[in-house]
Amino acid sequence: MKWRYRILNFSFAVLAGILVVKLGYLQVIKASELSQTAKSQRQNTQVIPGNRGDIVASDGFVLASSYKKYKLQVDSRYFPKKSDEYARLLPLIGSTASANLYYKLSDLKAYWFTLLDNLNDDQKRDIEKLKIPGLEWESNINRWYPEASVSAHLLGFVGKNDEGNPKGYFGLEGFYDRELNGHPGKIVGENDVFSRPILLDGQEYVPDIPGSELQTSIDRTLQFLAYEKLKKGLEKYQAVSGTISIMEPATGRILAMVSLPDYDPNNYTQSEDLLYRNPLIADAFEPGSTFKIIVMASALDAGVVDENTKCPICRGPVAVSDALIKTWNEKYYPDSTMTEVIQHSDNVGMVYVGRKLGKDKLLSYFDKFGFGRETGIDLQEETGAALRTKDQWYELDVSASTFGQGIAVTPLQMLRAVGAIANKGIIMTPKVVDSIAGKKINQKAGKQIISNIAAAKMSKMMINSVDRGEAKWAKPAGFIVAGKTGTAQIPVSGHYDKVKTIASFVGFAPADNPKFVMLVTLREPKTSPWGSETAAPLWFEISRDIFRYFGLVPN
Repeated sequence: MKWRYRILNFSFAVLAGILVVKLGYLQVIKASELSQTAKSQRQNTQVIPGNRGDIVASDGFVLASSYKKYKLQVDSRYFPKKSDEYARLLPLIGSTASANLYYKLSDLKAYWFTLLDNLNDDQKRDIEKLKIPGLEWESNINRWYPEASVSAHLLGFVGKNDEGNPKGYFGLEGFYDRELNGHPGKIVGENDVFSRPILLDGQEYVPDIPGSELQTSIDRTLQFLAYEKLKKGLEKYQAVSGTISIMEPATGRILAMVSLPDYDPNNYTQSEDLLYRNPLIADAFEPGSTFKIIVMASALDAGVVDENTKCPICRGPVAVSDALIKTWNEKYYPDSTMTEVIQHSDNVGMVYVGRKLGKDKLLSYFDKFGFGRETGIDLQEETGAALRTKDQWYELDVSASTFGQGIAVTPLQMLRAVGAIANKGIIMTPKVVDSIAGKKINQKAGKQIISNIAAAKMSKMMINSVDRGEAKWAKPAGFIVAGKTGTAQIPVSGHYDKVKTIASFVGFAPADNPKFVMLVTLREPKTSPWGSETAAPLWFEISRDIFRYFGLVPN
């Protein structure tokens, strides 16, 4: 029998040892972790989302704002059960919520429930005045865009990240997400044994911090003007899509930026994802004849031609490698000056200019004008539209690029480059935001990429192009405008489509003291494929209203 007692004693000793070790493990090694677990189960933390900063136009008008919506919750332990006590609440919550309240209060298991959602500040204030115990509030931040689609591509929208928190996507919302995002606050209280909030206990309150306000350079009048004119232009010329961008050449400040088709950032989930991208900064296109002013300005700056240099090869088509390059209308002007080459939009003349420059100089000027890399604008999703490396540029590629084919640029790159010509040869970094939380952002100094003299000569050639070119009939009388049309065939499956084009016009005015530089593009206009008959008239129509808005009078 003794051996049985010994086994029993030994078993108790082993169990006691295990118990001691286990308790030691829990009390020493796991003490901190278990303490935190107990604390988390006991504590109730309510997060108060921080208000996202506003985005406003140059005049202070709100383009994007945030507002709070409230969820009304009921703790039945403290809520008065007598009908005459809470009858005052019923007119404020409606019949459906009243029936739900009565049902929930009758359910002994419904200690804590949501009564109403999406209440505004006024509704919250009216209910709080009743001072009924057992009512609690939970707030949520909602983003609102008062002008809906007018500035959709410029602003972007606010969605949710992987953790379910607000996050800005695209445009200003995406680029300045960190500055706009508010810092959340919190209310820390105690839970009872059933994990229900103990509302009458002392609570720790940490206030939320709102995000910073962005004041932009966007002129709301010009933005709306561009939006309405582009919408009517797409209908008039039966185009698939289009863009309008307006910049202040001396500063790089973006005054307006519109692209259609668009979407409503208030209900962005109702639109296709492809519409979220801003074509002005995210999509590249072959610029066509508008690019001739960049190549000609480069040649003027390099000193290889001047405005009166005559073209010795402009008597007919020119052979380049195994291709025959012709003019757009197959009309030829022997011994044309460089001014006339721009006026006639002569492809053969531009091949001559490209040969005078040579590949190395030409590519060097492409780089100076900012092609092949991002402009640095403060909008999310910009692409640089990278160019081929130098060893991939063959003779035909160089020649084609002189009249805007075989090279891809973004509309903003094109706007910025022409803005440098308007700004006496100084290229600026385009910007949309002027100040953050009232603190002015210092604009980067511009860079002289061509001489003032070359820019002035190019401006005169562009003025002549407007006054004597194909679109002269549409020009506003009495104003000096420098500009150039463009018509680029769209590459499809390795070849250029014979019908589908991107029509464009880029220019600045008044040319002797430019207040704005503007680019208009229309994709696949069906009334006419030519920029002189679609994009140019639209550009001039918009410019008339801009002249009136700026208070400019004709000479």
